[in-house]
Amino acid sequence: MRLIISFSALFLSVLLLQLSSGGVSPLDALSGMALGFSTAQIGLLGSSHFLGFFIGCWWAPRLMGTVGHSRAFAAFTAAGAIGLLAHMLVVNPTAWAIMRMATGLCIAGCYTIVEAWLQAKVTNASRGRTIAIYRVVDMTGSLVAQLLIGVLEPASYVSYNLLAILCCAALLPLTLSRASQPETPAAPRLRPMLPLQRSPLAVAGVLVAALSSSSFRMVGPVYGREVGLSTDQIATFLAAFVLGGALAQYPAGWLADKFDRRWVLICLSAATIGASGITILAENSGTWGVMGAAFLFGVMSFPIYSVSAAHAHDFTDTSERVELSAALMFHFALGAIAAPYVSSLLIHAYGPAAMFALISFAHLLLVGFGLWRMRARPAPQKTPYVYSPRTSFLIGRLTGRQRDKTRDVPPNDRG
Repeated sequence: MRLIISFSALFLSVLLLQLSSGGVSPLDALSGMALGFSTAQIGLLGSSHFLGFFIGCWWAPRLMGTVGHSRAFAAFTAAGAIGLLAHMLVVNPTAWAIMRMATGLCIAGCYTIVEAWLQAKVTNASRGRTIAIYRVVDMTGSLVAQLLIGVLEPASYVSYNLLAILCCAALLPLTLSRASQPETPAAPRLRPMLPLQRSPLAVAGVLVAALSSSSFRMVGPVYGREVGLSTDQIATFLAAFVLGGALAQYPAGWLADKFDRRWVLICLSAATIGASGITILAENSGTWGVMGAAFLFGVMSFPIYSVSAAHAHDFTDTSERVELSAALMFHFALGAIAAPYVSSLLIHAYGPAAMFALISFAHLLLVGFGLWRMRARPAPQKTPYVYSPRTSFLIGRLTGRQRDKTRDVPPNDRG
């Protein structure tokens, strides 16, 4: 309990941020449809979010070093609130894309600051419990944010104003906290080639995870509307995906620690292909069939990023963990930038099933690449599986020591 109280301000800020930022993506998609935006324009909004997210991950550590944690957090939160409030003042898809860059910048910047603050304050004795609570708070906020869409009216100033209020409210716990600001951590050196050198399969898994997750979460409301779901049903549809992913983390981690992670990754990817096919077949099976398919898709696809990250860390020693985590996030952000726009184009051209056809094709390539890579070298010694949130380039600072419960992999086992 004392641990929760000591970090309560940070956790409350994370919860409010997730409620705000997690709600804007489906609200934008539904609002865009109500305002007559094309499917491609709605997909562009999702891609713009991840472009802003990428910029925020890169810029936040440097801004912290210049103005400090609290001021940087206030600046990023202000950018997010402005992006939300401006939506109904300028109703234009290009303008909205710029606004979504601001919200992506906000979420990446704020999470970077929160994670840097946590990293500076946790001790080795409290690290595991702190990170566990942090993940629960983050996932709870994401789940509730999807359900919010059921009560927010699309294309309404009141709806965007409510999300902006939540974004601004995230300022209060952190800026009013009596806890002293920590020293600014050094920004991780970004080495995009590092994970490719350690494990090409892990990079492929991260890219495919980015395609699956960003397509579903950003363009999922368009899919839901195309298959006949109402607004409140779309909220449940998206929440079912998040809930399935959350519940899958423990069993996926157990399997990844017990068996060869490459086989686990291949099986998850193959299962995602099956779940995508079930989702396509469930289009005409009624509301509960669609919801169940979304839940199953979340169960199968959501853990792929963490399994891929764990596999990459198996080939890395302690000194490179932070840089490796940052580089994996870099590749995830790149994949997530392109996926929503491409998915929206396919839905417009070929119908709602085309999004899951694209996801299935990507996972089919991952299965084939995984089988080929298994012939290249034996399985490495494992580090402990760690659920890896896709929040900032600094997440590796929080999770790095959890991976070092076993001895590091000798250099001659890399490749």
